[in-house]
Amino acid sequence: MFRDFSYLKQRYVINNELKHLRKTLRYFEDKHDIFEKEIMFMLWAFDLEFWTLDFASKDYDYSRKKIGERLVYPLMNEGYVYKYFDKLTPSTTYEDHLFRDETKFNYRVRYALTKKARLLVRAFYKKLGVVDYASAAKTSTDAADPTA
Repeated sequence: MFRDFSYLKQRYVINNELKHLRKTLRYFEDKHDIFEKEIMFMLWAFDLEFWTLDFASKDYDYSRKKIGERLVYPLMNEGYVYKYFDKLTPSTTYEDHLFRDETKFNYRVRYALTKKARLLVRAFYKKLGVVDYASAAKTSTDAADPTA
């Protein structure tokens, strides 16, 4: 009788949390009616307080126009992303004044994940078996950054 597979000894493989990534992605696509590319973008944005389309396009390695059309705006319509700083946002706090040098000609909207999106990402990490999702997000960001 032949075996179909054999696991490596535990000392060679410490953790394989991404083993069921495809299955988990399919589960969340069906359960939450969301596309894989949108889930992957929310995983990328999870450790950011806010971002601009320029920063996202450079860091996510996606065209600025396409990231807005295919990811950010559909996620806004579904309630997963919102405008964190808009030019119509009243300036009442210190953070609002950080962007004072911008005028209507060079202003860029800042986007952020909603609580609904953050809860979805946490549930995604939990389903994968990641215990400390905050450090997992930090680790994935560090691994993608060659300067770190």
